[in-house]
Amino acid sequence: MELYQGVVLGILQGLTEFLPVSSSGHLVLGQNFFGITEPALSFDISLHLGTLFAVAVVFYGDIKGMLLALLRLTRAGGSTGRVKRLLMEDRDVRLGALILVGSVPTAVLGLILKEYAHALFSSILIVGVMLMVTGTFLWFTKRVTDQGRGIREFGFGTALLIGFCQGLAVMPGISRSGATIAVGLFSGLDRETAARYSFLLSMPAIVGAEILSLRESFAAGVGIDSVTLWGTLAAFVAGFFALKVLLKIVRQGRIYMFAPYCWAAGIIAIVSGVIS
Repeated sequence: MELYQGVVLGILQGLTEFLPVSSSGHLVLGQNFFGITEPALSFDISLHLGTLFAVAVVFYGDIKGMLLALLRLTRAGGSTGRVKRLLMEDRDVRLGALILVGSVPTAVLGLILKEYAHALFSSILIVGVMLMVTGTFLWFTKRVTDQGRGIREFGFGTALLIGFCQGLAVMPGISRSGATIAVGLFSGLDRETAARYSFLLSMPAIVGAEILSLRESFAAGVGIDSVTLWGTLAAFVAGFFALKVLLKIVRQGRIYMFAPYCWAAGIIAIVSGVIS
């Protein structure tokens, strides 16, 4: 892989990881465009770590708050009453618990669908169809009004549903951020909460996936070169700005504006898959 290809793929990963247009689908299309049939596993891992750092920087305050909340829970000891009170009254404790609950279905689905990953990622036709699906549910968010439900009104059933949708997003073409934010909005969460939860929920999923991938990478021999380093930096920078932009768009209730792009990209992918 050439240096410019690594940087382009890094930018593509950074932008599409957060903009609701499916990073996995675009990486498949980008690699296909460059004729890269099977990029190094360490390269993919590094790109995802780049976007993970972007989330950590943007949501540093929330992450710090949840870590401190963990200490408060520890001090509560085995008192069920104190734990329940913290879950009801402490925003950071509740947010951490919601992320933990939402991560369970994501992990289960991720492990199940991992068996079919090679077939899914090798089909441009599947990418195209799933991009069309992504565009459709993004478009329907246009009809949703901000119902004002924040973290304290955020139920654990909703967290399970959003986590399930995040697990499905392992399929290339299904946008992780698009699916989780849209379902959060459909469930009545306010825009700020839906977006914030979506991106914080991505962190355990990315870390878990990277731990599994690292095991395979170490077995095959990890190779970190200049292409990987520059690609990772590009993913971090692009991801940081994409995340900032998307948060603003979601707050304005305009996430549906990405639907036509997903439809167009889906049609192009489907046509390309049929022709090839």
